[in-house]
Amino acid sequence: MELDIFVVDAFTDKQFGGNSAAVVPVEDWLTVDLMQSIAIENNLPETAFIKPVDANHYQIRWFSPITEIDFCGHATLAAAHVLFNQLGCVGDVCFETVKVGELTVKQLEACSGAANSKTDQAIEMSFPNLKPEIVEAVPNALTAGLSITPKAVLKNQQAYFAVMDSAADVVNLEYQSELLALLAPLDVVVTSQADAASEYDFISRYFWPANGGDEDPVTGSIHAGLAPYWSEQLNKTELAAYQASTRGGKLRCRVSDDRVFVSGCGNLYLKGKIYV
Repeated sequence: MELDIFVVDAFTDKQFGGNSAAVVPVEDWLTVDLMQSIAIENNLPETAFIKPVDANHYQIRWFSPITEIDFCGHATLAAAHVLFNQLGCVGDVCFETVKVGELTVKQLEACSGAANSKTDQAIEMSFPNLKPEIVEAVPNALTAGLSITPKAVLKNQQAYFAVMDSAADVVNLEYQSELLALLAPLDVVVTSQADAASEYDFISRYFWPANGGDEDPVTGSIHAGLAPYWSEQLNKTELAAYQASTRGGKLRCRVSDDRVFVSGCGNLYLKGKIYV
């Protein structure tokens, strides 16, 4: 069997930044074992498989090298980038998911520095609002696994949210994967308000040793929780976010009642064939 494969750097306006995802279009679902094996072989944070339902309507599934994932933002952006720029989709795209409902995706303005303004456009994704709630009893594995004690801890269905006093705390924080892995199935995001002179409203880092790896370069899905939290804290509905990993990622967020709109740019790195 021969399959097309694309690799896209998501949430960045330059190559070799943001978060990489593989995108594999299929006509029918492969077996779970085969999709997992392909994700392991790709050895990227996520591999997205997309299956057409009808015009501009696709089912999507995401696999890390460890397991199938309930919700992944950067691989959704990568899949949309491939559909718009490589496979000829015009107009809004609807992705059907198992765990988080339908995700509508559309193109916006050209990305800064884009070589081709007709194709290199930012992509906006509509996510469910997954605002976190305060945790009264903070797990010992969380506080022991982070080198800096958070000032508050919240939780949603995806992760614990460790809120830090400053951006410096987020950037300088060290973590112990073996302890954070004990929080499975939940991951951990650390976050703070950005510095006053920054172009961003808030920053974050994301650790997911239980589900994918140590530190995720850019995590679109967690902004479905981060954006509502910081929207309340900062009293604004449109926010600029930065994920402060080694590769770094830029996101724009807009909060509207039960939806969170997350947008960013993508860059195609590779297209080729898989032989299985």
